Amino acid sequence: MSEPSVAVREEVPEVSAAVRRAAVRRALAVLVLVAAAALVPLLGPSLALDGTGEARPPGAGVVTLLRITMFAALCVLVGESAAAWLARRVPDAPGGTPRNWGLAAAFVGAASAVGLALIVANGNLVPSSLDELHPGRLYETTDGLLALVEVNAFVAAGFCARSRRPGTATVPLAAAIVAEALRAHPDLGREDDPLLGSLLTLVHLTCAALWAGGLLQVLRTMRAWRARPTAGAALLGLYARVAAVLFAGVTATGICSTLRKLPLDSVFTTAYGRVLIAKLLLVAVIAALAVAARVRLRRSPDPYAAIAPARVEVLVLAVVVAVSALLTAVPAPVWWERPLWG
Repeated sequence: MSEPSVAVREEVPEVSAAVRRAAVRRALAVLVLVAAAALVPLLGPSLALDGTGEARPPGAGVVTLLRITMFAALCVLVGESAAAWLARRVPDAPGGTPRNWGLAAAFVGAASAVGLALIVANGNLVPSSLDELHPGRLYETTDGLLALVEVNAFVAAGFCARSRRPGTATVPLAAAIVAEALRAHPDLGREDDPLLGSLLTLVHLTCAALWAGGLLQVLRTMRAWRARPTAGAALLGLYARVAAVLFAGVTATGICSTLRKLPLDSVFTTAYGRVLIAKLLLVAVIAALAVAARVRLRRSPDPYAAIAPARVEVLVLAVVVAVSALLTAVPAPVWWERPLWG
């Protein structure tokens, strides 16, 4: 006689309180980040221009929002390529990789670039109706052609991200960075050498995208490698050494660009100067967090001890991206004669 069957109840492990608290903290951090990113285009131009006597540029909030999303997409795409390059240099690296965000980031970047291109085609005014959409005018000006290069670069990067060789996305991304650097320094008679300014912006934007996007992707890769904490810590250590060089590049080019564009006695009396001060303060916070993460990585027996300050660092870097976008939307400072340096 067969024994009566006994129903076996599969026990589902309960999520620990520590895991739940960590999930709540991450959700709150994302909400704060989204709120900060939304407030920058909404309130940033008004706060920066308050009391300066400068006229508010038309559509400053819209331009800031579009540049935030475009810069963020650029950072994600550049970071994926950089982190993949670093991961291949980790000895005995696990095979797991985080979900690819390249296609989504390329779509967001292309959409933002299209919005900025339509504004350029309308004489740098935000179109208020379909009758004001004149994409054909983009071929008539240098700014229009550069805007088209950025749109096509993000589209090409999206195709590359979904191909068998996603690393080829670096070519169109480089074209987008070059176009943005040239756009930031039009030859309007205010600079003795606009090409030098474009070169500084090129290096600055490249280092910043690698720094912010690389850290984001490294943290995502470490999470995918959580079963191999030693490999994850080695990846973060490789990034830390590269980040030190990137920080030096961002700092040096930022100082040189500031001396070329901003009169020193106008730091607190112009919108550009005020936004720049806010950006410098945030970069100082990021530098402190980076040092804390590196100290923990060296001294703590836990390979993942540097995760906490690194996560905060990537959140502050996201805010810096938003402030940098605002910096491109406020009025450029006016020199009385010529730049102090250059």
